[in-house]
Amino acid sequence: MVQEFLTGAREAGAEVENIFLVKKDIKHCLGTFNCWTRTPGECEIKDDMEELLPKFAGSDIVVFATPLYVDNVTGIMKHFMDRLIPIVSPYFEKVENGEYRHQKRYEKYPKMMVISNCGFPEQSHFQVLSLLFRRIARNLHSEVIAEIYRGGGEIFRERSLLLKPFIGRYKKLLRRAGREIVENLRLSEETMAKLEKPIIPPDQYIKGASKNWDKLLSKVGTSSKDEDEQADN
Repeated sequence: MVQEFLTGAREAGAEVENIFLVKKDIKHCLGTFNCWTRTPGECEIKDDMEELLPKFAGSDIVVFATPLYVDNVTGIMKHFMDRLIPIVSPYFEKVENGEYRHQKRYEKYPKMMVISNCGFPEQSHFQVLSLLFRRIARNLHSEVIAEIYRGGGEIFRERSLLLKPFIGRYKKLLRRAGREIVENLRLSEETMAKLEKPIIPPDQYIKGASKNWDKLLSKVGTSSKDEDEQADN
């Protein structure tokens, strides 16, 4: 999903960098608040966030891309988000709805968007994720300009020739979405509506997923049996 979206963004003239957090050394936040007192704007932990914080703050758009883990982001992405606290000030301000948030440290903050998929077929599984990023954007003086959620995400692993045209059409939509975000800072209603539609009917997806699990478990069972027989010999 991310690769197709970024292809569209490049086609529209964007300068793109795809960062895999799992390949970075990102330790969890210690909660000392030294990034607000001793070294304002800088974290005391020396790891790859020294490189990533300026990249985040200097971007026009940051795309958070994550598979759904227990209705939420992955653990490594949560560490990354926790470590963004140095980019705001410790002082408070009241916003339109009467809530408080921390004041700005910089004049400009990147706009945000989200890309995610999950194994369940329904789009309703992304409710927590959607609310989470809207709250994060609010606290980081940003806004969520687009959300692309794809239930039934396991379909992208399929190599079936029958499914190839359906997956191909969805990939084209993702490339269109990348172009629209760069050109308009939003998705058109038409593109959004098409992205929300199931790639294949949910019942068909569940049936295929169950067959795949049967195949996988059968292979695991056969492998374990062979290992047991070798151990006996």
